[in-house]
Order: sequence, then C-alpha cells, then structure tokens
Amino acid sequence: MGTRRSALALAQSSAFARDLEHATGVRVETVGITTEGDTNGAPLTTMGGTGVFVQAVRAALRAGEIDFAVHSYKDLPTAGPEDVVVAAVPVREDPRDALVTADGRPLGRLPDGARVGTGSPRRAGQLAALRPGLVVVPLRGNVDTRIGRVRDGRLDAVVLAAAGLARLGRLGEAAELFAPDRLVPAPAQGALAVECRADDTALALLLAALDDPATRAAVDAERAVLAELEAGCSAPIGAHAHPSGPSVLDLWAVITTPDGHRRTFRRTEAPLTPPAAASAGRELARALRKDHEQAGPVTESAVADGGGDG
Repeated sequence: MGTRRSALALAQSSAFARDLEHATGVRVETVGITTEGDTNGAPLTTMGGTGVFVQAVRAALRAGEIDFAVHSYKDLPTAGPEDVVVAAVPVREDPRDALVTADGRPLGRLPDGARVGTGSPRRAGQLAALRPGLVVVPLRGNVDTRIGRVRDGRLDAVVLAAAGLARLGRLGEAAELFAPDRLVPAPAQGALAVECRADDTALALLLAALDDPATRAAVDAERAVLAELEAGCSAPIGAHAHPSGPSVLDLWAVITTPDGHRRTFRRTEAPLTPPAAASAGRELARALRKDHEQAGPVTESAVADGGGDG
C-alpha cells in the first residue's frame, strides 16, 4: 500500500489497511512516498493546485513499487488516468470544516481583525462572507504546524478539515464544526480514494470489499460539480452531498469571490447512484455558474482547495 508520508496520510491509510486485513485476511505492507506537495512550500495555486500530492504515488503504482494507493480523495484531479481505477471509496469520515482557536471561542465571538489561517481559497472566501472584518492569513503545513500557529499566538484561529482531526484523534481540539451548508466543504472532503492499476482486476475486486456505494455516489456528485466548473469558473468552489433518503442525495454547491463579497449557492436532489449522481452534479454546476456570472465578473483565479492534510 502506497501513501504520503505525513502523519495524517499514514493514519488514514493504516486504518484502511487494518479494515482490509480484517475483511479479507490479506497482509498489507505500507510504503511511504514523498510528493511534490510535501516538499514544496509554495501556495498550491502556484503549483497547479491539483495533483501535487498524487503524482509521485501514482508513479510508484505504475512502476509496480506498490500494489495500491490510498489518497485523500479531494487531492485527486477530476480527470482520472485510464490506467488507474478507484477500486474503493470507503465510508466517509466527517466532511465538515473545523475551527480551532486558542481559547475555544467560535467564529461568531472572534473580534474584528482576528487573524484566521487557511491555505484554501474556498475557505477564505466563505469565511470572509460569514464574518467580514476577519483577516485571512495564507497558511500551509501539516495539522501540527497549523494548530501550532494558534497555540503560540501568531494566529487567533485556523480552519482545517474535521476529518483530519478525527483521524488523528484530535477532534476535541475544535472550537466549532461548521454545518456543511454554512461553510460548504471541498468536493470529496473526508473521503478516501483507493486506487490500483486498471489491469489488476483481482486486486480491484479485493479492494472493492470496502467500497461504500453511498459515499461513492455522493463524492461522484460533488466532483462532477467541480469538474464542470473548473472548465469555466475561476472562483473558489465548494460542494457537498449526503443521503437524505434510501435513494436520494441532498446536493448543494457554492461559488464565492475570493474576497467573500459575493456568494452564490444552489441546492438540489440527486439520485443515489453514481452515474445519475454525477449527471445531477454537472447540471447543478451549470445552473450555479449561470447564476454567478449574471451577478458580475470574477477577476481572481483560485479554484484549488487547500488539499493535503486538510
């Protein structure tokens, strides 16, 4: 099993390996891989945004150095390669965004001028819309690094994925968990993508033992929104879907300007099956883009989310 070397990547892949061993009886050996996103401290938007945490792991998979890979699904580009398949999408961890503050205050009690760190243009735009008057500070790094900026007083708060905190056993450090229709998560946030070579059908079947169809359908709908908007929208994007009945997904998406001055939101229902869910996601994205463009031009380019460790 190949994975990034970060503490979070190792924690989430190790949990998958334990589940796979329990379900199938196979033994799994972990291979840690260093990616461009781990060694390059530049903003993700200057590195192309997507794929920087994935390319080295996929290269090892193609070379036969590993048999399968475990990724944070939101790190994967929406256009998948033909020689690699997502064999399993396990049950998703908490998809929400989390706020960590020095004294446990929620967002509404932070003073004007409070410094909030995030490396995600999506979070920055929505935070600015929720709480004008905050100072959003660009921030990258692993979970320890980002929370450390709060603990040492350099920042008043940071926003990161609840899933990452949960997988590291640190969810209790969150001062607030944002409802996903209040601060809309990144497409596929909290989900894992387990990839293997497309021609390794036996392994794909083995990995599929841990596939969760509801999570896969929800993630397909969210990523379809992103794929549709990447082609014609330069603003930060959020999308989230979850089952609201035995055969229905509740799906919504948001576009904000990077400064938070304009926020466009749409919601719909989608079938709880992957092909139909993706189709509904694309349809929602087209309507959302039309709404947003009618409200005025967007001048900054910032599609990529924070990626990596949440």
